[in-house]
Amino acid sequence: MQSFAYKVKKELCRVGLPRHCCCRAEAYGVLLYCNTFNSQEIRIITENPDFSARLPRLFKKAFDLRFDFLPEQESGRGKMVFRIVDPQKLERIISQLGYDMHQNTVLHVNFGILEEECCRNALLRGAFLSGGSVTDPEKRYHLELSSSHTQASREMSALLTEMGFSPRSVMRGGNSVIYFKQCEHIENFLTTIGAPAAAVEIMTTKLDKEIRNEANRAMNCDMANVNKTLDAAQVQCDAIEKLRSAGKLEQLPTKLRETAILRLENPELSLGQIAERCDPPVTKSCINHRMRKLLETARELA
Repeated sequence: MQSFAYKVKKELCRVGLPRHCCCRAEAYGVLLYCNTFNSQEIRIITENPDFSARLPRLFKKAFDLRFDFLPEQESGRGKMVFRIVDPQKLERIISQLGYDMHQNTVLHVNFGILEEECCRNALLRGAFLSGGSVTDPEKRYHLELSSSHTQASREMSALLTEMGFSPRSVMRGGNSVIYFKQCEHIENFLTTIGAPAAAVEIMTTKLDKEIRNEANRAMNCDMANVNKTLDAAQVQCDAIEKLRSAGKLEQLPTKLRETAILRLENPELSLGQIAERCDPPVTKSCINHRMRKLLETARELA
């Protein structure tokens, strides 16, 4: 069975690759959140076949080059590895991203190539495809981006804040993790990066949960009221039985006796329903007054 994260990435991989600047930005996001990105090697590992199919087209459009090593042709399951080790290819990628081949290439995010909104969105899409995950909303709300490049992750968090998001950050197992736990933020993030169907699924799931929770609350409230009514009725029946055992029931005034017999015959009914059974019908307040009188009379026998 496909996970929710798998379905999200499948939807993202259907987003077209029309503009060179956005392809470069998406590939940049992939590199910042992939397994290895430095001046000696690029290594991208994925288990998602849709992302695997997208990567060669993305890098061809972004940098006009091909990977040096591709997964086996029959590979469609398990880990699929893409590598670039050719120094000339690495230099082309690094220089196009605004870095110096002889310096650390991943300490900072180059905001100079992310001036357009579409490019920022593409960067986030690439980051999620490469290092992101999202939990099934039926279980809980959680989306995260995990990278080994701490400084780049901090600057990615700053970019998200500038774009109107409210990310949280934590270090986990040597990786810097940006995450969201509020469903509204997750919905907005997925819509921004190109997965509106997944965002709608989260909204629908949230609504279904709220409906179920409201129904459960109403049912629990009804059950509590039923139990309260039954408990009160039992107290009343016990008092009336006490009067009967003492021979006092037949000595009661007619209206009180009628009410007592109705209660004994209908222990499951509420006071309002007892009131309707009287001949002629009376108000709930009247029946409540009679019940109090019956209880007081029974207590006087002690």
